[in-house]
Amino acid sequence: MRCLVISDIHANLAAFEAVLADAGKFDVIWCLGDMVGYGPDPNECIERLRAFPHLCIAGNHDWAVLGRVDIEDFNPDAQRASLWTRQQLTPDNLAYLESLPITLVEEEKFTLVHGSPRQPIWEYILYPSIAKPNFAHFNTRFCFVGHTHAPAIFRYWRNEHDVPVCESIAVSYTNATLLGDDRLIINPGSVGQPRDGDARASYAILDTDTLTLEHHRVYYPVEITQARMDAAHLPGRLITRLSYGW
Repeated sequence: MRCLVISDIHANLAAFEAVLADAGKFDVIWCLGDMVGYGPDPNECIERLRAFPHLCIAGNHDWAVLGRVDIEDFNPDAQRASLWTRQQLTPDNLAYLESLPITLVEEEKFTLVHGSPRQPIWEYILYPSIAKPNFAHFNTRFCFVGHTHAPAIFRYWRNEHDVPVCESIAVSYTNATLLGDDRLIINPGSVGQPRDGDARASYAILDTDTLTLEHHRVYYPVEITQARMDAAHLPGRLITRLSYGW
């Protein structure tokens, strides 16, 4: 099965459409949360996802819109965007967000969460030191996470002295990664608000038959999203950051 693995669309329809066009044929979408927040197109992004066979889990911004996390924990720009999003969403799309689980397991091999296996909604897995203890919190070989808005792969293995090791593996955009026998935590990056210094939308393609993974980046018309954000009077910093991938 060919899976389009995405995360952190953040109501950026132009970026989402670019990913869908670039990805080619796929059987299903696995969305790792944060469909909404920050961007100008929350209803359109949810409805676009729902038009495909898909799985989706909840992220912290999805929960913020629902009032399940305290937006006081967000920075002021994120708070404003969350309150604006709450006012925009249709009852049907709010109900869809309310239905989302926080963890899924697929094919007995893949765990899907937004933040981390240990704290599915909120924890950021940015470094091997954070990834390492998280391997004890899922039972499958592989775990897909989002939330950091940066592509990453963390590998857990035991060295010749039987000591557990966790290391970061460089993400390749030119060659497929064979998942192999070691346990991995994988982040496809962010569709709608990358934060790794690359403004292009980020996603991954997983082949569950060959156990291969491809990370991809694709340009999208950032100015369209920025113009729509400006028209909605969303915070200027959120508009500017899209040009720089931070």
